[in-house]
Amino acid sequence: MNKTRPKAVALLSGGLDSSLAVALTQKLGFPVIGLHVYTGFHAGEDRRDTVIAACRRLDIPLRLRDAGDGYLDTVRRPKHGYGSAANPCLDCRIFLLKMARELMVEEGAEFVVTGEVLGQRPMSQHYRALRTVAEESGLGDRLVRPLSGRLLPATYPEEQGWVRRDQWLDIEGRSRRRQLALAAEWGIEHFGQPSGGCCILLAKSYARKLRDAFEHRDRDALTREDFSLLKYGRHFRLSPQVKLIVGRNEEENAELEGFARGRWMLSFPDVPGPVALVDGAPTESDLAFAARLSARYADAPQDAEARIVARRDESVEEMHVRPLPADDPAIEQMRFDE
Repeated sequence: MNKTRPKAVALLSGGLDSSLAVALTQKLGFPVIGLHVYTGFHAGEDRRDTVIAACRRLDIPLRLRDAGDGYLDTVRRPKHGYGSAANPCLDCRIFLLKMARELMVEEGAEFVVTGEVLGQRPMSQHYRALRTVAEESGLGDRLVRPLSGRLLPATYPEEQGWVRRDQWLDIEGRSRRRQLALAAEWGIEHFGQPSGGCCILLAKSYARKLRDAFEHRDRDALTREDFSLLKYGRHFRLSPQVKLIVGRNEEENAELEGFARGRWMLSFPDVPGPVALVDGAPTESDLAFAARLSARYADAPQDAEARIVARRDESVEEMHVRPLPADDPAIEQMRFDE
């Protein structure tokens, strides 16, 4: 590879398209630096691991960055609105590309590459949206989409004579046949599913929990922890001030224990049962009802009292409650995550 060629920064999601964009940029002789940004709304560490593995196969350096709390403002108040759930696709893309622009300057690179395909995503990859993202990210013509480059306005590398327009591709639409064919031709075998890396925000259940949080809390006061807590458990609105979160399995129980500080945590010392958190400022009656509702999901006899230990920081209480009947209408009335 000609080391005197200008460098590019590639925004990587872990999916096939971004890997193809890198591979094509390399084939045109440009050294590439990968960037993956963790926003806190990925589906776990798998996506990051996929990106790391992809960069090893592509033989490019990788910069891992955390979006920080600033990304939460994008979720709280997206200028361009939400998609079908809580996904602020355009604003998210602009945020990530601003970070890519910062890295471009830091690394002395000349342009940024993404795997975006014209017409692939209805909200964020139609022609006008691609132009908006380029302008509002501050990248302008330094933002290159190699997979659809022939179909889009000329970019900085073309204007500088580093690449001919016919060296970009002209992929368009939602079909992935051409990408899969290129992957086979170029030996790209392992890649993540095309979720865009934000499948938590795309989940309808998460969107319902987020809307409830916005309705009952000052959205600007919601912390990263508050956003993370919405990922786990069954959620019940007991009152405008109080919410109950009940774990659905051992994995969620362990996660909820990590959010216990400052909240009442309910547990079952005598029978298998969920970990439950009471979020907000519960009254004694709220706490008692939360215990009964939580006991409905424990392996406790429905016709006998269950022992529950309630802890909040240094405070410990023991409660004996009869589980709420499984068919009690209050359960469905209060639950809002389904």
